This record gives sequence, C-alpha cells and structure tokens, in this order.
Amino acid sequence: LIDQHLQEQDIVVVSPDVAGVTRARALAEMLNSPLAIIAKRRPEPNKVDIVEIIGDVEGKRCIMIDDMIDTGGSIIQGAEALLKRGAVDVMASCTHPVFSGNAAQRLQDSVISQVITLDTIPIPSERQFPKLTVLQIAPLVAEAIRRIHLNVSVSSLFNEWR
Repeated sequence: LIDQHLQEQDIVVVSPDVAGVTRARALAEMLNSPLAIIAKRRPEPNKVDIVEIIGDVEGKRCIMIDDMIDTGGSIIQGAEALLKRGAVDVMASCTHPVFSGNAAQRLQDSVISQVITLDTIPIPSERQFPKLTVLQIAPLVAEAIRRIHLNVSVSSLFNEWR
C-alpha cells in the first residue's frame, strides 16, 4: 500500500468514523498526507447516516482505512459521500475482512476502486472479488515474535516497515 506511487499522488487518508481517527492519522503521517474524517451516526445496527465530511477531499484520491469491513454498507456509503464532495477516487482498506452476507458483491459493484486488506481472516473463494487485494501480514508478525524472543525492539520494526 505504501509504495512510491502512492506517496507521489494527491492522497487524503480518510477515517470512516471518529473512532478510527488514530489509525487513519498514523497512515496519513506515513504518507505525509492530510486527514479527513467522516462524521456519521448509526440510528440502528448496520444502518449509517453520514452527517458531514471534515477535511478537504475535492480533487483528491482518498484511502479510507478501518479496522474491519463487515457488511460493507458503511464503507460504501462513505465512498459515495466522498465522491459527491469531489474526490476523484476512493480506495478502502481494512485489517479484518469479515465480508458477511453479500458484502463482497456489494463492494465489487460499488464506487470503491480497490479494497486492500490483510490476511488476518481466511477469505473463502466465493467472497473474493476482482477489486480485492490481500496483503500477507504473517512475515511481519513472525519478525515481531522473533524480536520479542531475542529481546530486540519491536517498535523499531514498525519504523523500518514504514
């Protein structure tokens, strides 16, 4: 995700909710990019009302980052709102790809250009889709475990990874 071509683009990192600001800010700092936040409310489970977008997304490529994508509803609504505010592209990323129900099809059919996730949860073949990119986290976790075992700094591993 954090390769040279992303760092050269006009990127805005977007937190899809206030609770994820710390996570999004960390990625924004790695990319040296601005941060935007989607303020929303949940009137009931799996229903989201977007209240406002805080930050400038006009003419920008947006990367929404969340801890997980379950039904996909919240992240898709967020992407639609970003495009209405003038974003030129929206990618979504998450740590845990739950993809329950018809989430995979909804994400594939959505305005989101790419979904990037980690292999923290096995994704059955029927829930994989062309827009999906799965990054392997095992090498990073293995190195962290090795460093803990050798009493070597784990935080420096993440500085190297950036």
